[in-house]
Amino acid sequence: MATEKKEFELFTREEGKWLVSLSRKAARLYLESGTRLHPPADTPQKMMVNHGAFVTLRTFPEGELRGCIGRPDPAMPLVQAVIDSAIDSASHDPRFDPLPASSLEKCTFEVSVLTRPTLLKVVNPLEYKKAVVVGRDGLIVEWDQGAGLLLPQVPVEENWDVDTYLAYACMKAGAHPDYWLIGNLKLYTFQAEVFAELSPLGEVTKKSLGDRK
Repeated sequence: MATEKKEFELFTREEGKWLVSLSRKAARLYLESGTRLHPPADTPQKMMVNHGAFVTLRTFPEGELRGCIGRPDPAMPLVQAVIDSAIDSASHDPRFDPLPASSLEKCTFEVSVLTRPTLLKVVNPLEYKKAVVVGRDGLIVEWDQGAGLLLPQVPVEENWDVDTYLAYACMKAGAHPDYWLIGNLKLYTFQAEVFAELSPLGEVTKKSLGDRK
């Protein structure tokens, strides 16, 4: 079974604030003019390191999901991953119509910076229940008919236990909720630092997801 992962903590709240501001600017520019934001000339070197990232938009004050798109693999600089994910979340999430630019003032932005996904290797699928920690791990399920991803904050927000979390991860991939017990899949975990506006254009906080089983 996979060994316990070290805590992931690379970015300060101020750095997270920079990323959240960047995501909002990228979405607004694209929605207003169809122009893609270029990485700012003063982008910190830390933001030029390759990382996976997701940008989540929620209505305020309802907190309803309005868009969530990202890049799970660290295939591009973090600054570019955030720009592209923000644009896609605001305009290309297939679950929603594109947002009008005026609606951005009614949405909060959240940026998740991801570690590289790690394949979990187990002898018995039941070992996934001990290998996966709610409040720490995001999940990627891959099988022969699809793939799906859930960010680590999702089971915390939904108050899922690990069995429910694994079931929803399978369903996100288009599989039966008990498919993780069959063993004919690949299950990856990753961690994330999550920075979110408390209100539109408001204070940015670094989320503490907790660590529970």
